[in-house]
Amino acid sequence: MKILIVEDEAEIVRFLTLELQHEGYFVSSCMDGRTGLEKALSGDFDLLLLDVMLPELNGMEVLRRLRKESAVPVILVTARDAVMEKVNGLDMGANDYITKPFHIEELLARIRMVLRTTETASSASPEGNLSVGDLVLTTSSRQVTRAGEMIELTKTQYDLLEYLLRNRDIVLTRDQILSHVWGYAYAGNSNVVDVYVRYVRNRIHDSDESRIIETVRGIGYVLRDKTRKE
Repeated sequence: MKILIVEDEAEIVRFLTLELQHEGYFVSSCMDGRTGLEKALSGDFDLLLLDVMLPELNGMEVLRRLRKESAVPVILVTARDAVMEKVNGLDMGANDYITKPFHIEELLARIRMVLRTTETASSASPEGNLSVGDLVLTTSSRQVTRAGEMIELTKTQYDLLEYLLRNRDIVLTRDQILSHVWGYAYAGNSNVVDVYVRYVRNRIHDSDESRIIETVRGIGYVLRDKTRKE
């Protein structure tokens, strides 16, 4: 497995390189966003560790441009811990997000989880449709329509909706959703799931009268088919 580190602190680069090489990964590195983007697009990497605060191009801009051409897994690394910044990074296509300072054991676990999730998704991408009422997901093209109207979703919004649909009528906890959609067991009091459910509800026009994504107070969410007769 090949990992690209894009980080402007030389000591962190040296530390991460030694630790990752010790774990058997092949490691490349660079110290500015522009070079990082060029390497990420030209190299055959399995994962990027991408710092947010970088010279030339910041990490968010690198991620934005990268996602136009590549689906390579990305873990954002930053000293900031604001919930909305995490949401923005994940919404732009990051697979995970870790805050400095961190324990190397946690980072290694997150790397394993992201790689394992990516491998599972690539080896088991089912063809066909998922639907509830007039809402249809075409999994082969990742397109979403409702009543025949095309709906634009970000990668994370789509993944969330697909996970809820695949588990229709099953109450899912926030931890379950975080683990399956974001690829790791999130620790903390983040409301990222609630934020994304709200995004998805707005995008698919999930009104109060015909709401298919229901909130289960104190637990999580469940997607139900309101048109199905019992």
